[in-house]
Amino acid sequence: MRQIGPILIIEGANNSKVPFSRSLYINSKDKVLIDTGADPAELCALDDQYGVELVINTHYHPDHTLHNHLLRNAEKWINPLEFETIQSIEGIAKGNGVYQEWGPEGVEALRKHLPKEWAQNLGEISGTYQYEEEYNFSGVKVNFLHTPGHTKGYTSPYFPELGIVYVGDFDMTSFGPWYFGTDGNIDEFISSSARLLELDAKTYITGHQKGVFTKHEFTEAMAKFIGIINQRDQIIEKYVQEGMNFEELTNIGIFYPKKMLQVLIFRTWERSGIRKHLQRLGYRVQGSEIQFL
Repeated sequence: MRQIGPILIIEGANNSKVPFSRSLYINSKDKVLIDTGADPAELCALDDQYGVELVINTHYHPDHTLHNHLLRNAEKWINPLEFETIQSIEGIAKGNGVYQEWGPEGVEALRKHLPKEWAQNLGEISGTYQYEEEYNFSGVKVNFLHTPGHTKGYTSPYFPELGIVYVGDFDMTSFGPWYFGTDGNIDEFISSSARLLELDAKTYITGHQKGVFTKHEFTEAMAKFIGIINQRDQIIEKYVQEGMNFEELTNIGIFYPKKMLQVLIFRTWERSGIRKHLQRLGYRVQGSEIQFL
């Protein structure tokens, strides 16, 4: 556990790699925890020692809501856009592209394979916070910035007086930007990335892997991170020019290793992500055919 001022950083397993993430604890009288993807034993110990009265989820993905259920006495909030998404399996399926790619049968398949704990975690969320409003937790001020792209409702908690921002899944990993759900958006991801760089912040905390960046480090890393989007464009354009159709494109393994495409959710995200890039490049998909607009 690392501390920066009143902010405690709790690590997830395996250097907070997916399916885990970092959690932040605001060490004040209000006892606030941001995201719950960290080590469960550490979170339980934190709850025993300090107490957690409020859990704030930046977004609904399981690696950031993973252990909500362990904080039994805490109220749970999420951003207002995704509060609607989490009210049903159908909402989650549409947010992740499952319904759009596979229809009702895909929704039922997701329902059967959805981890019970994740459904419990989302079901315990009872309230929302507001974007772009300053909250004061016993003297620790935080503004929940709306930074869409990863998801439509994605939030980046910004502590202006501390010069700290929790950027979560703007995570600077070698995998690159993730916007593959139908509630993700490439252009919004790029715009939100630029906004994060404009903040008066000296410390950037990611949800996964490296973790803590100085402003200079984060700025340099962001150029490479966003550059992966253009690299993906070039790869997809090359295959299209070679005459590949949509189904052939989605079987290569452009984003995920080919062996992972046997799993419904990864295959869904592969297809959804390729659709987004094709649209960005000026193409549309009709059945399996790719047509230039």
